[in-house]
Parts: sequence; C-alpha cells; structure tokens
Amino acid sequence: MVQPSGRLLSLDALRGFTIAAMITVNFPGSDEYVYHPLQHTHWNGLSFTDLIAPFFLFVVGVSIVFAYARRLAEGTPPTDLYAKIIYRSLKIFAVGMFLNLLPDFDITDVRWTGTLHRIAIVFLVCALLFFHTTWKQQAWIGLSILVAYWLAMTLVPTPGYGTVMLEPGLNLAAWVDQQWLPGKMWQGTWDPEGILSTFPSIVTGITGMLAGHLLRSSLTPGEKVNYLMAVGLLTTAVGYLWGLAFPVNENLWTSSFVLVTSGMAALVLGAAYFAMDILGRKGGTQAGIIFGANAIAVYVLADVLALLFYGLPLGGQTPNEIGVAALTQAGLAPKLASMLYALFFTAVNFVPAWWLYRKRIFIKL
Repeated sequence: MVQPSGRLLSLDALRGFTIAAMITVNFPGSDEYVYHPLQHTHWNGLSFTDLIAPFFLFVVGVSIVFAYARRLAEGTPPTDLYAKIIYRSLKIFAVGMFLNLLPDFDITDVRWTGTLHRIAIVFLVCALLFFHTTWKQQAWIGLSILVAYWLAMTLVPTPGYGTVMLEPGLNLAAWVDQQWLPGKMWQGTWDPEGILSTFPSIVTGITGMLAGHLLRSSLTPGEKVNYLMAVGLLTTAVGYLWGLAFPVNENLWTSSFVLVTSGMAALVLGAAYFAMDILGRKGGTQAGIIFGANAIAVYVLADVLALLFYGLPLGGQTPNEIGVAALTQAGLAPKLASMLYALFFTAVNFVPAWWLYRKRIFIKL
C-alpha cells in the first residue's frame, strides 16, 4: 500500500473505521431490533455508538495539525488558507443541509443542524485556532470552555422554571435552542446538535489538535505513545470523576463527555499508532484506510443509497424489511438479523470507497 510521505496510517485507519461504524449504527436492518451498544444512550451514560461522533471530531482535530503544519512549514501564510478553510466548511455544511432535505426537499420544515453541520463548525473554528494560538493556548481555551459550559448548565436556572434542570428539553441548552435555533429540532423541543452544545464539541476538536501536536513533536515514537496513552487514561479518569457532578451525556455534549470520549480516542489512536506506524503491523486495517480516504463522501453516499436499500418498496416491503425477514426465517435472532443487514449495507458502501481509492480519487468536502 502506497501512502503519501508523512501520513499516519493509524490516523487514516481510525478515520475510516469511525465512518464505517457510523454507517453501521445509523442504518440497522430494523429500528425495532438493535443491540444496546449499537444504540445511542437515551440520556446519561455511554454506549459504543456514543463514541463515534466524538471520535470523528477528535480525528478532525489531529488532521488539522498534520495538514496545516505542513503548509505553514512550506511558507504558506495563514491568510492564504482562510478562503479554502471557509469554503470547505461551507461545503460540508451545505451537504449536511442537502441530506436533511432528502427525500422531499421541503424547505419549510427543515432541520438546520446535524452531524455534518457540527463537523463543519468544529473544523472551521479549530483550523483558525491552530493558525493563531499555541498548543498551550489551545489547551487553556478548551479547558475554559468546558468549565464555563459546566457552570452555565449547572448554575443558571432554566428560564420559565426558576431552577437548574438537566432533563431532556428542560435544560438551559434546550431553552436556548427553542429561542434562537431556526428550523425544526431533532427531538421537537431540543436538538443534540444545538447551539450551546456546539461549544464543548469544539473542545473535542481541540483535544484532537493537542494529540496532533504531540505526534508531530520531536519526541521519539516510543515517548509519543507513552504520553498519548498516559494522557488518554488520565483524561478518561478525570472525565469520569467530573461525570459524578455533571453526567456524561452525548445529547448535551457535557464537559465530562468531552473528556471521557477524547481520552478514549487518544487511547485508541495511541494503540493504533504503536501497532501500525511503529511496529508496521497493518493486517486487517486496509478497509479502514480505504473508508478513511473519502470519509465524508462515503458518509454522504450512505444517506443517498439508504433511499434505495431502506426506502424502495418491493412488493409491499422495503429491501431491509425483506432482508431481516429472510434472516429471521432462517433461524437468526431479530437483533442479529438487523445487525447483519447493517453490516451488509456498510459493505455495499465499501465498494465505491474501494473503487475511488483504487483510482486514487479523493473527494474533499
């Protein structure tokens, strides 16, 4: 496998496997039959699925450091990159809007938030921070945001209720969205990608940048792994302890959630970096690298293909209903049948990803 000079195979693989996991959990064969780890936690807590979005934002942060540090080292002024960064953010946001409009394109009832929207905002803010701050300043900015968000959510009473509330639709973040977020919200009265929760999600990107700075430092590869694993373990532990006062919650993207998930992402990246980039063990990782080469493009393609594999009526049933029914009639448990169909759909998306990779076509959104 030929990789451009200076790239981390571990980072590419982590990006790709994260997207593959995102497709798998987003498109179960049946919404009625899903294993708990493949579902988002209803409110407080953490499941495998809850790790996917923060892992991707963490990867975005690491990628910013590797991409733009190289450009700056080549002598490119930051001002020459502003237009490209803003344009890329707008493209990602626009594609997110396109997916929200599928399949009816009803502009009067559209959601203005979502996964791609958040990625666009985090990328834009973190890229600009990278140009104008040091890694120490980035760390302090991230910590300040987490503390300010914690204090606001736990000390400021929800207007209209006169007391601090963290329940769904009744907390300060939900109230802010109800006042100023345009369009419809994912859960009617609140949105997991709302206004206030976007601020701590930016910190997830910052933690990725801090990991990127570490991996590009003058430390030896072994020292980089040791620091990355130690900091990841410490961050996860601190996040868990913080969660006793400010619960780990993806929907609110709480400060404790940021630390726990960023710590876990650092641990996974550290392990992958040690295995792939230091020891050179790449067995079983090529699928991740292929998915990661066109990560956002494949994510968008999955939403489009889902119109066929989950919405096209065939004799009164959609393909996913037919597939799950066939597997259950063959003797499989409904949840297993649902998961296998999700994996099948992920494999379907791998085919165009593999073709693009083979042709050396990289779609940058």
